[in-house]
Amino acid sequence: MHTAYPPAWAQINLKNLDYNFRAVKRLVGDKVKVLVPVKSDAYGHGILPVSKRLEALGADYLGVARIDEGIALREAGIAIPILILNTVLENELEPVLDYGLTQTLCTRGLAKRLNRQARKRNLTASCHIKVDTGMSRIGVRYEDAYSFIKELFKLSNLKIEGVFTHFPCADNNPRFTLRQIKLFNALTQRLGEEGMRIPICHASNSIGVINYPESHFNMVRPGLMVYGLYPKEGLSLRLKPLLSLKARISFLKTVSKGSGIGYGHTYIARKEMKIATLPVGYGDGYPRSLSNKAYCLIAGRPARITGRICMDQMMVDVTKIGRVKIGQAAVLVGKQAGEMLSAEYLARLAGTIPYEITCSLGSRVKRIYIT
Repeated sequence: MHTAYPPAWAQINLKNLDYNFRAVKRLVGDKVKVLVPVKSDAYGHGILPVSKRLEALGADYLGVARIDEGIALREAGIAIPILILNTVLENELEPVLDYGLTQTLCTRGLAKRLNRQARKRNLTASCHIKVDTGMSRIGVRYEDAYSFIKELFKLSNLKIEGVFTHFPCADNNPRFTLRQIKLFNALTQRLGEEGMRIPICHASNSIGVINYPESHFNMVRPGLMVYGLYPKEGLSLRLKPLLSLKARISFLKTVSKGSGIGYGHTYIARKEMKIATLPVGYGDGYPRSLSNKAYCLIAGRPARITGRICMDQMMVDVTKIGRVKIGQAAVLVGKQAGEMLSAEYLARLAGTIPYEITCSLGSRVKRIYIT
């Protein structure tokens, strides 16, 4: 395959990343730091190009889910702080120190192990403490957080740079979210009054940044909105999506009335139809659940998916489009001739969230960057 002409590709517009990042900064102000999550290959957009651009834009932190993501960033020359947002196993702490990563702590065992490892190397290990105020994922329980943090302040080779929590329902349960903010604020105030000042406090995800200014504290963690995707319908904020997904028509055929199309013949032609085959499928991360539901854009007009999406291909109805040809570009996510097909729309059809649409795109979908 000639790399300049891949059968399917994702076009990533980094100029739109600039726009969205600056939109975040306008919302939170200059005094609030910004951590951008770049986990899961920057939500499918490419962790290295996106992280380098964010560093140049002035992002204060990057957030990763795993140690290997942090290592990749350091080896690529990224110098700004990198927070591992998840906990790790005790035997995985050496690379945290080797690569100058910042570790999330929420258990005594892991904290003491990190402190011992740092002391052996005559280092101070940076960490953030995760407090569970209602997500019930990782994090020290809110009720135990004060005593836990007080104990960690006694560990001389730990530098407690931050404390944070996470909102599970900020898009649909304001009452619960406001309670989380109240609890977290009370904890940080108590710590400060007791002389345990932690420099960075953060809670806001994208919807927190937009709808809960009282949750900004002094750092925010916008993910989805930085990539130009909306965390909730009906928001007045204008964002610019980075990612477009495209494929070239690989085959054209005419099928007669009554013909079954694709596996299981889930689509039966009601009349003579012109069908185009696109070389992209669920093996590339395009959801199989969109079979017979979604459409793509060809020549700026909708071409509906007909039949089940295959691992490597899908068939679309181009009967009403007019002249089409092999090699012509189809847009599966993005704009064409003034028409827009958004990741949010596909997510609604698939019964999922926009994160999954972009994160699922596989490695054989070549990323092409507009800088």
